[in-house]
Amino acid sequence: MKKMLETQFPGIDVVLENYPPPMPKRLLAKVVPAVQFGVIGIIMAGEQIFPMMGIMTPPPWYYSLRANRFGSIASTWLLGNFLQSFLQSSGAFEVYCNDELVFSKLKEGRFPGEIELKELVFKKLSTSRLEDGL
Repeated sequence: MKKMLETQFPGIDVVLENYPPPMPKRLLAKVVPAVQFGVIGIIMAGEQIFPMMGIMTPPPWYYSLRANRFGSIASTWLLGNFLQSFLQSSGAFEVYCNDELVFSKLKEGRFPGEIELKELVFKKLSTSRLEDGL
């Protein structure tokens, strides 16, 4: 989209920015790595960790995780990274022209096509030029 807009409208300045997700999602995204490392630590050293916590016999789920150590660690890592990525993403795609909103994916519920976006920006630029000329 950036290249298309720069090609269609020479001299236009296209700025790409990340739209921050809501605060609860950002906080949860910070907790995910700690949980990941906690689960991996339990898988690797559960025999020492559970007695320190006062639990003499580890719970049954520990043995199922321990039975396939590599698969459990890989799954924890991949699922944790997926969850963290999901929590850090806002799903926003917005286009502004002269500080006015031209298109918002969150409001429309869809992603714009190239032709549609080109026409929206052209219309906004044309309107701006007419207002500047008055």
